[in-house]
Amino acid sequence: MSRFREGLAWGPDEPLPRVTAIETAVPPHRYRQEDIMAALARTTLMESQTGILMLRKIQANAGVATRHFALPLERLIELDDFTENNRLWHDAALELGERALTGALRAAGVEPGEVDAVISTTVTGLAVPSLEARLAHRVGLRPDVTRIPLFGYGCAGGAAGLARLNDYLRAHPAHVAVLLAVELCSLAYQMQDTSMANIVAGSLFGDGAAAVVAVGGHRGTAAAAAGPQLVDSRSRLVPDSEEVLGWDIGSHGFRILLAPEVPTLTEEHLPKAVHDFLGTYDLLPGQVGSWIVHGGGPKVLTAVERSFDLPPAALEPTRRSLAERGNLSSVSVLDVLHTTMRTPPRPGTPGLVAAMGPGFAIELALVRW
Repeated sequence: MSRFREGLAWGPDEPLPRVTAIETAVPPHRYRQEDIMAALARTTLMESQTGILMLRKIQANAGVATRHFALPLERLIELDDFTENNRLWHDAALELGERALTGALRAAGVEPGEVDAVISTTVTGLAVPSLEARLAHRVGLRPDVTRIPLFGYGCAGGAAGLARLNDYLRAHPAHVAVLLAVELCSLAYQMQDTSMANIVAGSLFGDGAAAVVAVGGHRGTAAAAAGPQLVDSRSRLVPDSEEVLGWDIGSHGFRILLAPEVPTLTEEHLPKAVHDFLGTYDLLPGQVGSWIVHGGGPKVLTAVERSFDLPPAALEPTRRSLAERGNLSSVSVLDVLHTTMRTPPRPGTPGLVAAMGPGFAIELALVRW
């Protein structure tokens, strides 16, 4: 029997933390991809015919049909001041984060005062005190709640946040912990930046939030059987890749770094990271029953499929999330996990959470249904 079946590295008698509920939230302003790209043609590309042809090609290949934005599109295209953008981000992030967090607690049957730790992740705005601190009193968290704010993980933040949930609940198996991810990518977009990286970002990213409630192995709730157990996590940083993905931060705000090598780096480094990680538990990629992969874009997803010879259905939840909401940065992988929880595989099946972000970093989490 494999170590995965036996109870893994912490022993068969040590109960695992478990996800009990996830709630996602999106802003009310929903737009078709063609309407968004038409707005970018008028603003970023100033109706340049060459640019419009390029934009149409990018749109056709993005795999995105609709996206939600924190502000109406006509308001977004007028923004050009980082201070104002960040103020708008702050207000909208708190509102959306509160919706996701209170919804997840309600679904889990957990009162806000029962939460012992809250982890937050975002990369699209700045707030000090951080988002979870500003939300604590609004939603009724205890004054002594442990706070773990994360910044800089980018698209890998959802997977990294699940890993930190697992770490905390391993140390405190009778506790309740929550993860909150909020990303308002539209408020970081540079309307005057005509670089290919910015245009591609403008074709992919959307706005949203997600909250995850998890409990330690010694604590049960009415919803305890709803989600997967958190088993283990693994991180990998690729050397000399800091400029591949991330932000160039200055008075202009957040200017995206998005190199075309991202799919290639994924295909080159993800297989070894996954094989090494799964091998710790005597597992092979073919035994993974649910692939919960961040929706980085069609080329990245194709690279993942090719790397592990996956059937089209394996990444269907990710492709659907990308089509309906765009790339939500750290929120995307949690949106996919939420979808998978609605129709989970049979009990005992291994699942793999995978996301790539700035670093170039690979974040993996192993779950058991």
